[in-house]
Amino acid sequence: MEFWIDILILLVRCLVLALAATTLFAYFTLFERRLLARFQNRVGPNRAGYIPLPGGKKFFGGFLQPAADAVKLFFKEDVVPEKADKWVYLIAPGFAVIPALIIWVGIPLGTWPDGLGGNWLHYAPVDVGVLYLLAVTSIGVYGIAIAGWASNNKYSMIGGVRASAQVISYELALGLAILAVVMQNGTFRTEEIVAGQGMMWNIVPQFLAFVIFLVASTAEVVRSPFDLVEAEQELVGGYNTEYGSMKFALFFMSEYIKLVAMNAIAVALFLGGGNFPGIDTLVASLRESSGDTVANTVQGLLTLGAFLLKTTVLSFLSVWVRATTPRVRYDQLMNLGWKILMPMALLNVVVTAIIGVVMPTGGVIANVIMFAFGVVVVVVTTVIAAPKHAKRSVRLVRAGTGN
Repeated sequence: MEFWIDILILLVRCLVLALAATTLFAYFTLFERRLLARFQNRVGPNRAGYIPLPGGKKFFGGFLQPAADAVKLFFKEDVVPEKADKWVYLIAPGFAVIPALIIWVGIPLGTWPDGLGGNWLHYAPVDVGVLYLLAVTSIGVYGIAIAGWASNNKYSMIGGVRASAQVISYELALGLAILAVVMQNGTFRTEEIVAGQGMMWNIVPQFLAFVIFLVASTAEVVRSPFDLVEAEQELVGGYNTEYGSMKFALFFMSEYIKLVAMNAIAVALFLGGGNFPGIDTLVASLRESSGDTVANTVQGLLTLGAFLLKTTVLSFLSVWVRATTPRVRYDQLMNLGWKILMPMALLNVVVTAIIGVVMPTGGVIANVIMFAFGVVVVVVTTVIAAPKHAKRSVRLVRAGTGN
């Protein structure tokens, strides 16, 4: 009986996580569209679901826009191209969205002890948690690649090929950035990496890895300015040109859920996860005065809130980049991945290993040295690798000379 109860609890937790991820996707679209409207001085969604107030004012304008979009997509015409590989064409959206959902089980969203040595906010605390996250993030490209191939459309095919090349180019730099964090903390367990950041977050000693991770993860989720797989000026819409209705919505969902998931991974690995100054002190005092149940509940809610706040800040940064940065050329994309990020990530791993041998106990001095090294590398690389603009000169021509 106890076995079946455990299975039921697991199924309920998985259902809650899936619903939370899909709801998060829906309202992240609203979050992004409202921010883009602010950044670019235009009107965002402000009609659906508003509450009328005296004086003609509207409260919560646009709050139900994600629901309106979902209804619209459900009822749009669903067309399958005549010469497409039908079954591969139909399952491709699932290949894209499933990895975006299951990646969340490996991310510690906070610390809420269940009284049995477990954590309600961490679904899969395995010994190779970091490797699990890397594996799941890398397989999401298969959905894009097979969608481009199965559509039997040249633009879709080019988009799928671009996606494969892009992920290969940035996966190595991303993996090396995470490897430096693993070396810094000496473990592959994500919850231990989060716990080890109680005094100082990994963004300090691994500042360079953090910068590389942000750039590489943006390219991993084919997000602007690296959205060449769906460049409408070149490829009409890229890999999803032939998709409509809810199949298009699944691709859209996978991109946004994976974007937020990559930001959540960055929070767990570099920004202390659910750790925040003052939480441990408050929980310790509550544990003495009110007991374990109240203390555990407060700890769970506060650490989850801190984790979501940090993830929101990084998501805001992602939207800011999309609003202000133009799409790069394909050769610039490849150069950045192979000639800039890859050497920087290798150099960071080497320096992390050297510091770990010279100063095995770590400490403030080692962290400051690593932080200074990271800042110098980022600044120098930015100056050296910045696009060079050719100097233009104006030649004066005398009137009537023809020269």
